[in-house]
Amino acid sequence: MTTPININFVESDIDTIAGLTGKLAVLVSPDGKIDTLARRVNRLSKGAIARFAESDAFAKLEHGAGVALAYPAGMTCDGVIVVKIAKRPSVVEARKAGATMAVYKGTDTLTVLAASNPKAADISYGLALRAYAFIAHKTTETDDIQGATMMVTNPESVAAEAGPMAALAEGVFFTRDLVNEPSNILTTNDFAARLAAMQELGLEVEILEEDELAKLGMRTLLAVGQGSTSPSKVVVMRWNGGGDEAPFALVGKGVVFDTGGISIKPSAGMEDMTMDMGGAGVVSGVMRALALRGAKANVVGVVGLVENMPDGDAMRPGDVVRSMKGDTIEINNTDAEGRLVLADILWYTQERFKPTGMIDLATLTGAIIIGLGHDKAGVFSNNDTICKDFLKAAETENEGAWRMPLAPSYDKLLKSRTADMKNSCGRPAGASTAAQFLQRFVKEDTPWIHLDIAGVALLPGDSELAPKGATGWGVRALDRFIRDKYEG
Repeated sequence: MTTPININFVESDIDTIAGLTGKLAVLVSPDGKIDTLARRVNRLSKGAIARFAESDAFAKLEHGAGVALAYPAGMTCDGVIVVKIAKRPSVVEARKAGATMAVYKGTDTLTVLAASNPKAADISYGLALRAYAFIAHKTTETDDIQGATMMVTNPESVAAEAGPMAALAEGVFFTRDLVNEPSNILTTNDFAARLAAMQELGLEVEILEEDELAKLGMRTLLAVGQGSTSPSKVVVMRWNGGGDEAPFALVGKGVVFDTGGISIKPSAGMEDMTMDMGGAGVVSGVMRALALRGAKANVVGVVGLVENMPDGDAMRPGDVVRSMKGDTIEINNTDAEGRLVLADILWYTQERFKPTGMIDLATLTGAIIIGLGHDKAGVFSNNDTICKDFLKAAETENEGAWRMPLAPSYDKLLKSRTADMKNSCGRPAGASTAAQFLQRFVKEDTPWIHLDIAGVALLPGDSELAPKGATGWGVRALDRFIRDKYEG
């Protein structure tokens, strides 16, 4: 997997600044004031920092943004990154500042002159997240990312604060790697093997193969994968860090590639369907982060891994399949396959683990992108309390999320002539009817959230904390949710 950038924290040493190479980053407050370390850089660069701080260009910068001054006169470094940031910035501003540094850093080494900024750890976190690059299949690039050094007045305490953030960054990177991987590499077998390897971190990992799934009655999940040569699987990951209480459950859709099946998708853009396992990717990244930071909570992650292909054995429109719960489903659209995977594993998770609550994640509908774009995930819930708690966690981590409606009126659209329900209701309220379908496989006493992440899992351009491609959306918000609600 991608290795997070190595960031070291050292004691501030003004005497070494003159001989530094690579890139330097200095922090300038919105009123143009600079600290002792930045003043040293200003003198060495013959006043370049002060001149920029007094310019209209600096005044127009957003907090956390910056510019790079290349090859400043009088200095040995290749450039100075000037970042506009408050002396006591918010967490969001600090992480944005770190991300700005990562963008300008490029492949060079970087020294951040953070001095006594109270959010130095968050600056390093933003730097690490934005420095990510998925280059596993590029023969002309290497993964030797040059590291960074942060000069701070209290390196031990900053390093201690940054430790859990580094674990979380690794979880985000794990998710991004999974979502970015092409489907000829990330088969269901490969995905399961990567999850099994996390037993080394202390996770309990169990892989259920097709014969076991058939015995359990997971016929809707198996129906999705029956047209593929890649075997369908369910992987269960358990982190037991919180005593004897029942676990909280995370459930993820893991369609490693989605052609649409017999209801085949248009060819344009189908290459992006390598990301249709994004929900399972997020669950996996969260479980990795929880293990790495030793979370004081019990959490179970369950992911359904399948491939949806148009083969002679593939499910057909018009087929009727019985779910593990026992309900029958008319398959009127084989491209509405994710909800079939989730139906069985949602029911299985509740039957086996009796969780205190449950959140599922899926790149489920294009309709959510029409409704919310690429800025926010759709949030559907049967419980106001858990929904409020999650939305608060998402806001804290600056991961966009917006609550969407569930309503009995949507149930009318699910009626089928030949079965208990049909799996697709067409374009009107497509994201809500998909969530309404899933709710039928959630017990009334289980607090539940469905997250439709189709618009946020893989972006067509750069975002604040990620380059173009997989974002790892949800790892930070879910980790925060578990930390605040279950770890006190």
